[in-house]
Amino acid sequence: MATPADTTPAGQRILDAAGGLFYRDGINAVGVALVADTAGVTKKTLYDRFGSKDELVVRYLRRRHEDWWAYLEEGLAAAASPRTLALVDAYIWHPRLDVERGCAFINAAAELPPGHAGRAVIREHKRSVRARLADLIAEDAPGADADDLAEHVFLLLEGAIAHCGIDGGEARMRTVRDLTARLLHPSADGAAE
Repeated sequence: MATPADTTPAGQRILDAAGGLFYRDGINAVGVALVADTAGVTKKTLYDRFGSKDELVVRYLRRRHEDWWAYLEEGLAAAASPRTLALVDAYIWHPRLDVERGCAFINAAAELPPGHAGRAVIREHKRSVRARLADLIAEDAPGADADDLAEHVFLLLEGAIAHCGIDGGEARMRTVRDLTARLLHPSADGAAE
């Protein structure tokens, strides 16, 4: 949901700058002065648009979710069956995923204190991914317990994406893709489709 701060050119520049800096350097390591300077605005403009760093963090996370979700749905619309694998592929091929840093939401969750409004955005993002997985699994493997299998694949994805930030590579994400293909069709030889 766009707000007036999101639709102004200065608000867009601030969100763009914050998104890059928060993801690359970490939320706690980046101050509003650096965000404002990178965006080419004053700190006053940043505060006028967002009110606080906490609100800027919330908006960054919402925008990150919206961008990722649009990318996911575009991929799913073009994907052949089993579309569950297209969800895994979204993690592998997303243009804004830096394998050196891993998941922006996991990283933010590690930095934000309990009760921070950004944590609600993170929980909703993860809940949405988990729910979308269950829908896709029900479509791709009608005889399976979609909810149980979705939990399994979701936890595999979460572990693999965390390791992208640790290992600096996508090898574990590719392993999750292969494992997911086997879980969807246990009688198959296990090769990814």
